[in-house]
Amino acid sequence: MVIKESEFDASLGYALLRRDMGTVWDTAKDERMVNGTMDPELIQRAKERAVRAQLNSADGDTCETHDQFYRDHKLLLVLFRGLAVMPITRSVPGRITFSWRSAASIYAFCFYLVSTVIVLVVGYERIKVFQTTTKFDEYIYGILFVIFLVPHFWIPFVGWGVAKQVAIYKTMWGAFQVRYYRVTGTSLQFPHLKLLIVFLSIGCLVCAIVFLLSLSFLLEGFALWHTSAYYHIITMLNMNSALWYINSRGIRVASSSLSRCFRQDVAIECTAAMISRYRFLWLNLSELLQALGNAYARTYSTYCLFMFVNITVAIYGALSEIIDHGFGFSFKEIGLIVDTVYCSTLLFIFCDCSHNATLQVAQGVQDTLLSINLLKVDQPTQKEIDLFIQAIEMNPAIVSLKGYAEVNRELLTSSIATIAIYLIVLLQFKLSLISQQIPVEIIENVKLLQKQ
Repeated sequence: MVIKESEFDASLGYALLRRDMGTVWDTAKDERMVNGTMDPELIQRAKERAVRAQLNSADGDTCETHDQFYRDHKLLLVLFRGLAVMPITRSVPGRITFSWRSAASIYAFCFYLVSTVIVLVVGYERIKVFQTTTKFDEYIYGILFVIFLVPHFWIPFVGWGVAKQVAIYKTMWGAFQVRYYRVTGTSLQFPHLKLLIVFLSIGCLVCAIVFLLSLSFLLEGFALWHTSAYYHIITMLNMNSALWYINSRGIRVASSSLSRCFRQDVAIECTAAMISRYRFLWLNLSELLQALGNAYARTYSTYCLFMFVNITVAIYGALSEIIDHGFGFSFKEIGLIVDTVYCSTLLFIFCDCSHNATLQVAQGVQDTLLSINLLKVDQPTQKEIDLFIQAIEMNPAIVSLKGYAEVNRELLTSSIATIAIYLIVLLQFKLSLISQQIPVEIIENVKLLQKQ
């Protein structure tokens, strides 16, 4: 459920106790208050708040003006469209939309068909390896290269299939930034985010090229022309990691900014109306955090499964090489280690970013609420503080992939534990196969030596 503009207006207006946000300021009343006992600074703040109250987060032009987050990470969305992964567009001011008939979707279909032909040709060449070799290590390499082709075929499911939900989530950012400005009086800024995205975008492309060329050099049988089927897949995986980092960073920056403004406003005027406005703004931010996990649930569920399988197979292949040939590292073992480090790094970034974002959402606001001296505020303000604390407790800062998994550092540790269990089982099979292949004469000689 998305917070409606009417509900937000009702909260900002504090309809039950005060109606100072939705009315036009009375200048004559303002002059009487200035000549009386009311603080002129508070009057000026109230006047500015009344002007900001006229803004509507449902208005596209208003959202377009305040949507700094979209302007900063627009390049990343363009690259996703270029790879035919997420064909969403800014078709109208302040709104990100998705349509199966849009130019971006038609381009995605065409790009996907062409790349599918290349992937099928290379995939057939990789599958032929299973029919022409009996070597264990080549089977492992063949499995890895086939696994890396799988993400291409789930693009319609995890990319196009969730594009509508992603478009809604991106549009929610515009509405939140308008509401943030209405409550705090300052526009939400993301320092150095645009420059960071430029570096990340270039880094995603460079890392994909370096990773594939290194595998082509280190692993036997991986011809250079085979890499043509993998460039868009590896780049997509890198960019998924970068996109999650940017979204998590955006949540973290918004949380820190909201906490800072809340602390400053509490120091100036700690009133029930002000606490109420920030409570509803914080709930809107918490809703953004939940929407992040729900919008990308399919994408990052399959992302985690892919990393999990890839890490398991790569580590097993490297350990099998060590068992068979000792600790003299060959190019093959180094290639498997590179694959393991690459996938582990992407999985760590995914889990760690979410953990850091969730820590920031409630901590700063909660510290400010607990620092307020309740003896110095009136009863309505005390009630609003209690409601705010209850709202934080009832809406824990958790990124959940539609309930399938909570994305935090615990997901990383549980993945490591599961991978370790699978590796133990696989290595037991490996050692049992080795023992079965030992000649009977050697076993008998060993037994005789033991008797002697």
